[in-house]
Amino acid sequence: MRTDIIMVLLILTNMVVLGSSRLRACIHVVAAQGVALGILPLIIHSFEPQLLIFAVLSVLLKGVIFPLMLWRTLRQLNVWREDDPYVGYGLSLLMGPIALAFSYWISTRLPMPFSVHSPMLIPVAMFTLIVGLFIIISRKKALTQVLGYLVLENGIYAFGMAIASQQPMLIELGILLDVFVGVFVMGIAIFHISRQFDHINTDQLSTLKD
Repeated sequence: MRTDIIMVLLILTNMVVLGSSRLRACIHVVAAQGVALGILPLIIHSFEPQLLIFAVLSVLLKGVIFPLMLWRTLRQLNVWREDDPYVGYGLSLLMGPIALAFSYWISTRLPMPFSVHSPMLIPVAMFTLIVGLFIIISRKKALTQVLGYLVLENGIYAFGMAIASQQPMLIELGILLDVFVGVFVMGIAIFHISRQFDHINTDQLSTLKD
């Protein structure tokens, strides 16, 4: 039951990210998504000390450190909205239920050699993966694409929780460390791009020539 509540929260936060142009609100929503996913291992699995450490690290990174890094970059850039994405927000919201239905359909056809804690876990993890990829390719501003990258990682994390008994926590920690380095480097890169070109629109950066 508690796992299903977190899955519903993931669906709702994904829909908010799809339909919102306000970058600050999106950062807060992705942070809430990270906190919910951080406590997920404690709900799914029986209590172990290393599991508690892993959950605390996940909540700190996903719910506090990543949002603070993005919030700091946002404040430095003074860019608060994604005004002109490649795909409009109405169409993005329409894509959400379609992607969710597709995720449920494809999850019923995936062979699972083990039992999953909740029937919602795999489809919602796939839905989160799709939303992350969609945000990366449908938005222009580099900061929004970083948010899409974090949503994508949240989907991978949720999927990893579904198969955690087969996947050592050490691998998850390695993934979290990679994401931390990635967000850190992207935050610095976005700041310097903004200072050099006075914008962070990736469509304009792709036209640059030597």
